[in-house]
Amino acid sequence: MADTKGAVHLGLPVAGYVPQRATNVSMVNRNKEIEERVLRRLDELSQTPDIDPRWLAIGRTQIEQGFMAINRAVFKPTRVNLPEDANDGA
Repeated sequence: MADTKGAVHLGLPVAGYVPQRATNVSMVNRNKEIEERVLRRLDELSQTPDIDPRWLAIGRTQIEQGFMAINRAVFKPTRVNLPEDANDGA
């Protein structure tokens, strides 16, 4: 069954990730598809003999970091509490 725009998905079972609207999940899934297409293009380029592998690796890393930043902008993970936070003033 398709999600409605108002549906809420539970957050990942990872500290700091919170429930998300279906529209946010859809946006990030679209970003992941675009990222995968770009990464596959880079895989193709890596098979080209005249490509400088160092610069290709630098570009790949920056593209991956860019998509991570974009997806964090959508999901807005929060900071987490640490065990010592419960001992304030103790």
